[in-house]
Amino acid sequence: MATIPAPADAALERPKGKLDVGFLLYFYLHMAGFLATTLLITWGVFVLFFLAIGGLSVDGMMHQLNNMASRYVAADVERIASFKHVLIVAHLVLSAAVIFFRRHSILPARDPKRSKANG
Repeated sequence: MATIPAPADAALERPKGKLDVGFLLYFYLHMAGFLATTLLITWGVFVLFFLAIGGLSVDGMMHQLNNMASRYVAADVERIASFKHVLIVAHLVLSAAVIFFRRHSILPARDPKRSKANG
């Protein structure tokens, strides 16, 4: 009896019921990197904001940060809570904007060895 050889792609396939733990770990590592870079980009935007209001100089930025810090220390509890809410909302809006512009790199490539741009 003649046997029909299996196609080359069939040897690479896994059974449907098994979980690919390696790819799952790769996905979580990629997502952690995506979130970490998003956080760093967002903090960088805050630094650029303070540089801009400081006249694009480090001395001006430090002066503005000193001004904000002195007002923060002298503020009452309600004003501090309001400042924290404004900061959280600004951070969420900036993070959403950064994620929107980086949306192409949220999901990793299925086969990281064949991917030219793992971005």
